[in-house]
Amino acid sequence: MLSAKFPWSRKPTLEGGWPAQRILVTGASGGIGRALVKELAATGAHVLASGRNHQALVALAAENPEHINVEAADLTDADDRARLVEAARRADCNVLINAAGINHVGLFENEADDSIAELINVNLTATLQLTHQLLPQLMAARQGQLVNVGSTFGAIGYPSQATYCATKFALRGFSQALRRELADTRVRVLYVAPRATRTAMNSPEVDAMNEALGTTMDTPERVARAVRRAIEGQREETQVGWPEGLFVRLNAIVPRLVDRALHRQLPIIRRFVGKP
Repeated sequence: MLSAKFPWSRKPTLEGGWPAQRILVTGASGGIGRALVKELAATGAHVLASGRNHQALVALAAENPEHINVEAADLTDADDRARLVEAARRADCNVLINAAGINHVGLFENEADDSIAELINVNLTATLQLTHQLLPQLMAARQGQLVNVGSTFGAIGYPSQATYCATKFALRGFSQALRRELADTRVRVLYVAPRATRTAMNSPEVDAMNEALGTTMDTPERVARAVRRAIEGQREETQVGWPEGLFVRLNAIVPRLVDRALHRQLPIIRRFVGKP
């Protein structure tokens, strides 16, 4: 495990500040989390990568063993979560990046109760519990940092994503509230909202639906670079992609315009994900 004590740089740079950071990244078994670990480790930061797939984590660490350590854990399991907190303590992590998450795309009327519970537990409950358990360590650091990876659907309610939107709206609100609560401490709270991202979490039907809708899908690597830049610039809220950033603003000011636009997309959405 990592134990070296590095000085903190207020605004990290690739040349000098990144090695100061000892970062716990959740959801590192694949997708955005895996890309984040590689992106941050390449800057010289020391990364503790966590996820549920032990073999995938070991393979990830082998790509950069000097800067990547791993701790397999299921965040929804209290014992696993406690073990991860202890690993982060030993690694002296001063940054937590919550990138773990899942999604089930489909009409809410067809969603099973256990599916709803799983989404809320993974995307929200376990994330808040881990943050709560690590917060004393972040607050004790010379400069702690919490980065929550949310979604465009944390600001725009989207058909076929009702439960997912509920968790991401909540994560965005949590980030904002905690940022204000910690305003007089040394902990910074950042929120980064990717748009649609091409990961293994997407089913073939979802990829086909996005293609039919003309939805731009980013690679996990592009999202990872956006998260890194948000940390470098200490940007409190970052929306990845355009015109998604415009839609987020419109939805906040004149939501009926977005209502009408999404109403036109409903037939396509129902065609791909309307069946139970």
